[in-house]
Amino acid sequence: MGGGVGAAGVWTGAGVLRLKRIGFLSFGHWTPSRQSAVRSARDVLLQSIELAVEAERLGLDGAYFRVHHFAQQLASPFPLLAAVAARTQRIEIGTGVIDMRYENPYYMVEDAGAADIISNGRLQLGISRGSPEQVIEGWRHFGYAPKDGETDAEMGRRNGETFLELLKGEGFAKPNPRPMFPNPPGLLRLEPHAPGLRDRIWWGSVSNATAVWAAERGMNLQSSTLKEDETGEPFHVQQARQIRAYRAAWADAGHTRVPRVSVSRSIFALTTPQDHMYFGQGESHDQIGVIDNMRAVFGRTYAAEPDVLVDQLREDEAIAEADTLLLTVPNTLGVEYNAHVIESILTHVAPALGWR
Repeated sequence: MGGGVGAAGVWTGAGVLRLKRIGFLSFGHWTPSRQSAVRSARDVLLQSIELAVEAERLGLDGAYFRVHHFAQQLASPFPLLAAVAARTQRIEIGTGVIDMRYENPYYMVEDAGAADIISNGRLQLGISRGSPEQVIEGWRHFGYAPKDGETDAEMGRRNGETFLELLKGEGFAKPNPRPMFPNPPGLLRLEPHAPGLRDRIWWGSVSNATAVWAAERGMNLQSSTLKEDETGEPFHVQQARQIRAYRAAWADAGHTRVPRVSVSRSIFALTTPQDHMYFGQGESHDQIGVIDNMRAVFGRTYAAEPDVLVDQLREDEAIAEADTLLLTVPNTLGVEYNAHVIESILTHVAPALGWR
């Protein structure tokens, strides 16, 4: 795919290269190993907050965190999101993604509403059916199970739809005629209500079909570093097709606002000997694997000197289609190094691509 970037950041080949929101996505790993800078749950929580503060100082647009259960990783997200919100002023704060098989959507509305109000409306919540688990049917330990004839994925989507409905802030519960405190008139809703949060919910999708499903329900789209292999084409080509299918379904649904789309990438500008030591082991390529009986294509890692990196990223069709890019960061290397990774992209790569 040829072409270049004009002065206004317009793609002169295939498509348009827009100014982009750029965030980081932390997988939130911790391990007691001496080789890790993140050796405990306390380390990963406090360092996640500090990295968000540093990212905001550097001019990044978003701080996003993965959510996993039964693992030495970040789990329940809302205490962390609220803490990040209290320490920052501008940066978007989000998840990628919350597994809705594990969630009570009613309680989640209260948690999300509180975190969003603390952040002054900066929450960007990625939700989905979730990723492969550390345990067998872990959601059953949380007290949840699919209905008769329902799969766990369908249960997750059902919980997601309930969450979306509750976020509208409409009353649904009949008030007690003898309440402890006076009630407002009419049916009661969950509190606190966060106006506008309903439009800041994203669905994490690995297939074209679930991307279309998300568009029909008015959710933004998160597309990750892997995708169901539906055509055998390169990862970025399939992901770009997914994004275009999502946008077409959004238009067909008649939604009035403009949706947002994010893609995640592992991108490292090699500018120091330390960068070369960690990530300079040669060119990466797409990989094929099987996840939950699904053939999946995993996107490559981009790691090169800045001028080479810029040329490589120009060829990524899905990045060109998305309005938001999430940089997956190696959080176990510590805050200082991850801040360097972010700063290198913002300084050496983003301006050359018209993203800044």
